[in-house]
Amino acid sequence: MGITRIIAYERVSTVRQGRSGLGLEAQRNAIDSFATSRSAQVLARFTEVESGKRNTRPELDKALNLARLTGATLVIAKLDRLSRNAAFLLTLQSSGVSFLACDMPEANDLTVGIMALVAQQEREAISRRTTEALAAAKARGVKLGNPNGAAALRRAGKGGAALQETVRRNADEFAEDLREVVAAIRAEGHTTLRAMAEQLNARGIRTRRGRSWHVSTVRNLLRRLESLP
Repeated sequence: MGITRIIAYERVSTVRQGRSGLGLEAQRNAIDSFATSRSAQVLARFTEVESGKRNTRPELDKALNLARLTGATLVIAKLDRLSRNAAFLLTLQSSGVSFLACDMPEANDLTVGIMALVAQQEREAISRRTTEALAAAKARGVKLGNPNGAAALRRAGKGGAALQETVRRNADEFAEDLREVVAAIRAEGHTTLRAMAEQLNARGIRTRRGRSWHVSTVRNLLRRLESLP
């Protein structure tokens, strides 16, 4: 039996993106296109505005509850961006609700269960390696908590690699959250580094460290986006 009714679930990772709608348009377009291709009705939309690292998902709970009551299919735009969040995946797996990801329509309960286990183990491993890295650096006499701490840890030998990996992952996630914003700015004709920096600042978006954008930080952002799959 085909999918005839859909509950849409969307997520943006910051309050700023939620208020401006940044990041939502592409998700909604993907879900709407899927609904059209299946001649399915979108019964309701639920939008979560919070970090993917948080375990509380009130909008997801509402979406799953409505899907259970109506027998509709929960549809999300992209499973790959949520695949590192074990809490989301485990909730999805144990809900008993039919679901589908537009970017990975072949995913099923087994797929999501495996993803959840991998995500949980990966997060625990990163946390453990980071703790060990900090302890090792402190034992070597590295001063922690200063602006050059990350660089110092990288010089601290084996322990620094774990923190470097954590920093890289955080930077990758931040850049990925801005991918659609950058695309929108370019589509508006703002293609130079300086113009893009001005647009990011005008929209109230800050760098990962909470600072204003400059040519150098935009260049770094674009390079990171190009390196991501």
